[in-house]
This record gives sequence, C-alpha cells and structure tokens, in this order.
Amino acid sequence: MTQATAIIVGASSHLSRELAKQLADQQVELALFAQDVESLREFASTLPTKVQVFSLQIEQPSAIIEQLENVWQSLGGAHLVLVNTGLNSYDPELPWLPEQDIIDVNVRGFAAICNTAFRLFREQGYGQLAAINSIAGLRGGPSVAYHASKAFAQNYLEGLSMHAQRLKLPITITDIQLGLLDKAAMQQSTLWLAPLPQVAAQIIKAMQQGKRRVYVTKRWRLVAWLTKLLPEFIYNTRHWKPKKAKK
Repeated sequence: MTQATAIIVGASSHLSRELAKQLADQQVELALFAQDVESLREFASTLPTKVQVFSLQIEQPSAIIEQLENVWQSLGGAHLVLVNTGLNSYDPELPWLPEQDIIDVNVRGFAAICNTAFRLFREQGYGQLAAINSIAGLRGGPSVAYHASKAFAQNYLEGLSMHAQRLKLPITITDIQLGLLDKAAMQQSTLWLAPLPQVAAQIIKAMQQGKRRVYVTKRWRLVAWLTKLLPEFIYNTRHWKPKKAKK
C-alpha cells in the first residue's frame, strides 16, 4: 500500500464524521462502517478522497468479523483501524435489557472488532488500532454497565498492546480517553466542552504520534487523575439512606 488507508468502525457520530473529514483532508483513503449506511452516503460524497461505506452489525460479533475481513481484503489491508462504537443509557431502576444491550455493543462487539483488527495487522506485519474510549471507565458510576464496559475496553487495549510487544511487531495500540463530554454539554460548561474540530484534531495528532493512551481534550487528564485518587467515601457521594417517616 502506498496511500494511507483507514477503517473507521462506527462512523455515523458527529465525532467520527469530523475525524473522517480531517483524515480525508490529509488524503487518507477511508472505509466507513455504520449501522445506518444511507445517512453516510451523502456525507462521504463530499470528502476529497476515496471513501467507501459499509453496513455494520455491531450486535452480532460473527457478522462483524466477516464484514471486517471482507473489507480488509477488498482494500488490500489498512494502516489504521479506528473504533468508535459505544452505547450508553441511564435508568435508576436498572432494568436488565438496556444493560444487556450495552454489554453486547460495548463489550462483545468492541472485542470482536479489536480482536479481528489485531489479527489482520499481525498477518500484515504492522498497523495501528485506535479506539475512542472514555474516562468513565476509570471507576464505577451510575450508568453501571457503561462504566464497566469502558473499563473492559481500557484493559482489552492494554492487553493487545502487551501482546504486540511480546510478538515484537510494530502494531500500535492507542486508547483515546475522552472526557465526559455529554455531561459537560448538559451542564453547558465552556471550560470542559471543546469544539468538535479541536477534539478530532487532538485525536488525530495523538494517533500520528503513536500514543499509547491520550486524554482528549488534554485538560481532562486532571479530572482523570483526581478521579483515580479520590477515596471511596468521597467519590461515592450517592449514599443510600432510609427515607424519613413523615410526621
């Protein structure tokens, strides 16, 4: 391969589209996977490089594996696989079905994508696997399955990085730890909510530098550091207390 080629799995989000746009501006050939293919076709046609769009069955690991393998063969390999798949929801009643959906997408689907990409890079002899993760995985939280799934992703990526080192292969694993952007948006925090082009630019720069782990935007590193340091009795402020009887 002479021209750089990137596969983006989960390309329908605003962040994925901005990443695709900035990569295309650098003349990177793109293969975009999304559940809603039609919503991407018009966007893909506006990019200044060769772009192909493919359907994604994120809830079916065996289908994901076959899809990735087929696209890989049609492209003749790739330099970068960027994973941006994630499901989140919050219900104080903790019904099982939403939890199961999060686990199916964020754990089973995520692992199938990363495992397949790593195997294909190993057979190719080089490459970079990057994933959009979250500092929510540093500790548990009210969105129970989501926080746990992001911890799984962080450890899975670290394991793949260790495996690449054991194999002595130039396969770079980049864990992109996003700040709590949804929470910042809800709180309308201009301090913690950076413009999308800036977020994407920092991600691309980190990937090009071969970073093992990066916090985006950089100011979220402080939040991550404090989150890990806080003792349980301070971090967990949602104590269950019996309701006082009405007099």
